[in-house]
Amino acid sequence: MRKIKYPRLIFRLLLAAVILFGAFRWISGTEPAIYASTVSAADLLDYSDDRETQPYVRVMDQFPDAAQAGAGQPIGIAAAEYAEAAPEAEVSKQTDEGGATLHWTNSQGWVEWAFNVATAGWYELHVDYKPLEGGNSSVVRGVQIDGRFPFLESENLELERLWKDAKYPYDRNEIGMQVRPQQTEIVEWSTKALSDFSVSSEPLLYRLEPGEHKLRLIGERDPVALRSLTFQPKRPSAKSYEEYEAAQPEAAAQPQPDWFSVTEAEQFKRKSSLAIQTDHWSEPYISPDPKGRITYNVLGGQRWRLPGEWVEWQISVPENGWYEIDLKNFQNYRNGFRAYRTLEIDGETPFSEMHHFGIDYHKEFLITTIADPEGKPYKFYLTKGDHTLRMTADSSELQPVTLALKDTLDELADFDRHVRLITGNYSKNAFDANTDSTRTWDMVKFDPDIAAKMQGFVDRLSAIRDYINGLNRKNSDLSEAIKVSITILEELQGDVNEIPNKINDFSTIQNNIGTWMATLTQQPLLFDYIVVRTPQAVTGLKEPTPLSRVPYSIVDFGRSFYMDYDTRKHNKDEALTIWVQRGRDYVDLLREMVDQDFTPRTGIEVNINLMPNPNVLVLGNAAGDVPDVALGIGEATPADFAMRDAAQDLSSFPGFGEIRERFIPGVERALMYDEGTYGLPEVQNFQMLFYRTDIFENLNLKVPDTWEDVFDILPTLQENGMTMNYPKADFTTMFFQNDAEIYAENGLAANLTSANGQKAFQQWTEMFRKYNLPIDIPAFFQHFRDGDIPIGVADFNTYVQLLVAAPEITGHWKIAPLPGVKQANGEVARWSPQGLSAAMIMKKSKNQEEAWEFLKWWTSGEVQAQYAKDIESFYGIEFRWNTANVEAMRTLSWPNDDLQALREQGRWAKNMPYVPGYYFLNREMEFAWNRTVFDGMPAQESLEKAQLSLQREMNRRQKDFDIDGKEDLKISQIREPYEWEESGP
Repeated sequence: MRKIKYPRLIFRLLLAAVILFGAFRWISGTEPAIYASTVSAADLLDYSDDRETQPYVRVMDQFPDAAQAGAGQPIGIAAAEYAEAAPEAEVSKQTDEGGATLHWTNSQGWVEWAFNVATAGWYELHVDYKPLEGGNSSVVRGVQIDGRFPFLESENLELERLWKDAKYPYDRNEIGMQVRPQQTEIVEWSTKALSDFSVSSEPLLYRLEPGEHKLRLIGERDPVALRSLTFQPKRPSAKSYEEYEAAQPEAAAQPQPDWFSVTEAEQFKRKSSLAIQTDHWSEPYISPDPKGRITYNVLGGQRWRLPGEWVEWQISVPENGWYEIDLKNFQNYRNGFRAYRTLEIDGETPFSEMHHFGIDYHKEFLITTIADPEGKPYKFYLTKGDHTLRMTADSSELQPVTLALKDTLDELADFDRHVRLITGNYSKNAFDANTDSTRTWDMVKFDPDIAAKMQGFVDRLSAIRDYINGLNRKNSDLSEAIKVSITILEELQGDVNEIPNKINDFSTIQNNIGTWMATLTQQPLLFDYIVVRTPQAVTGLKEPTPLSRVPYSIVDFGRSFYMDYDTRKHNKDEALTIWVQRGRDYVDLLREMVDQDFTPRTGIEVNINLMPNPNVLVLGNAAGDVPDVALGIGEATPADFAMRDAAQDLSSFPGFGEIRERFIPGVERALMYDEGTYGLPEVQNFQMLFYRTDIFENLNLKVPDTWEDVFDILPTLQENGMTMNYPKADFTTMFFQNDAEIYAENGLAANLTSANGQKAFQQWTEMFRKYNLPIDIPAFFQHFRDGDIPIGVADFNTYVQLLVAAPEITGHWKIAPLPGVKQANGEVARWSPQGLSAAMIMKKSKNQEEAWEFLKWWTSGEVQAQYAKDIESFYGIEFRWNTANVEAMRTLSWPNDDLQALREQGRWAKNMPYVPGYYFLNREMEFAWNRTVFDGMPAQESLEKAQLSLQREMNRRQKDFDIDGKEDLKISQIREPYEWEESGP
């Protein structure tokens, strides 16, 4: 026993030493310098912009009178009494307990009302609304006055859905870990003044002149019921703290006894977004202490970061009087940046300083008293009883920075293209073969203003950096990135003739700054609890310190020797066993949903385990140790296992006909083999056409609808140093669009050299030989972001990457259906495969009926929508679950234009069938492409070689599976595009 204990003791002593050393380094850190700024928001916004619709802050900057309270009367509009509606808008008049209402049951079209204004002025628009079933995100509508958007942000305004945890306190599972509860929507009528906390802490204002006007709401996302719309004259701005303090009763100044109350952050009353979630945290003095178990004891962080997202808590005080508010918070997400919140009590901001009040960056959980810049606590006068405290993420202070940086990066990108046109160096990675890197340039001859332009970049970035440091009162990662960029520009300014040889420095600047721009509007802040107390009260609540972490870590480490953390020990022998080939986060959420919904609904117990490697399934099947259900498998796996009689034919189960209607037939055929269906789609990828709207407008180009259109615009792109991306390996799109099938209908013979197949192969190879598309683009995302490849075919991962990691081009890109081949009837065929992950039942399963019940539940629209909603809200858009269920797909937070493009491309989904020897196809097609493009072999000869080799392997595998030449695998033929139901989103 002594021999066993000594190594543990030594390890613990070493651990303690490491922690103490870290504590010393922490304590000995130096305090940062405090910055002030002489640059104003107006200075940053002083740039030219010829767009017809301007950002809100620039509009407000032009009208100083907008800060004054309005003098007019409210202008009420009954929603049901609309004047006109677009045909595609599904609207109806209904009556409820509150009177007549307008139900807008889709998110398309527009609805318009006429109204009269008696007094000119600035008005807030208040909307009395109730979100309808059919979505999980906020309702989004655009607002036009007299046929135009008054400002840019009016194009997309949110009407939030309200949410709460289904239960509190939270349940625990069999090993004592808390289970995150389901989210329950609070369905009720709400009145909201339209706002956008990325631009203003107060409601947005609309300028109305006397006379007749038209108000138009434009559908963007989710259905909604409307009762009334009211233009309210601008309310007086919140009083200053001095005015607020002076306005309270004299009795409030009397001394109060020591009293305080703690409200746990996770015990909230309501929230405005599913994205706002609780999390688990373990450290000294956290409340409540998890004691070695997962305990959801904090709220927010990266899951409460977007402007406009709010949380409400109920607080209570014992007597009328003054109170102070402490926030135990963690603010270590954006180095050097403050996190902003707007605070309201009982629906009102008590004083103006509670608009976008900032919490400084710090590396630990701290108990921060809401105080003025000098650290003097603000006092709040509260009457006896319950109150509602709301905090809203607010990034409006940073809007001038966002606009100024975006405009500067746009100018840098224009200058980059300008220099490349002069020098002929169109490559972002290296010089062209035609460009001499040793050549000397006289740049003033080509551009006499080049030195002034460089100085302009330096001046603008310096002003932006100064403003940022003034806001944060300290240096930050973004200001350091700007400082480095300024240094690069100053070096180039010193010798402008070196700019052509260092042109890639401009891309470096754009990338460095663009990376940090993604975080500008985000305001992550993590809360442990909220304390309301009398000013004299001593709470005794503690903050973690480096020294307090030592005994806490030792105790936590000790728990690992005796606490049970293995859920597999609790697997039930009779339960349904599921293996999932996905990350742990996906599996944990699935386990929660099974425990909360599937098992209570069906009585079927389920064991869910991770499958880290697909080979485990192969080896397990060979050894007789298989799950009942496998999830997250590749699209070829079900057919592969079916060839070996190792997967169960799902078409043999009752109700299969109804289940298959949940999916697009062209996608499903990848999971079919020999007239059977051996898997169900879970998520699907998609190929779409991505294009830069700003560059296309500058070049006066239209988005191509056919491949002929593509070939028409390529000369213009190439003349301007640009090109298009098409994935070299994607031959199936060309084959399917040219009505060429890879295999014969019986699945036993290759069909590459058919007349249509040869035509498709010719088109595929000519894209790279004749039209000179780039052969290998390792990072299309970056080239698209830089602008030298402003159009290209890419997949769902690129879509998410652009949303998350390219904020500087937000609003400057869109997706469209793939170019296609025009048919005789005028329709454009856009056939293309959509990659799948799938679910299947193993043939050796002893619980096949239960497994089928699980797949019916798992692939249903309701469950897929819930899972997609939860996984994205927990972990962000990076985890978007692109469900294959056609009904659930509509509930995802797609912008309307993107959803329409996806639905059009989805109609033309056609996946490759899998037959014995299929794995040789990609290899032989790559060889054929190389022979034609690189070696110049005639297309027909190269394709014939590929067909011969592929057929040889297919014959060999057919022999292995005892398939003779007279059999028929009956490959499903997809000849007509899928038609979506008319109901639409």
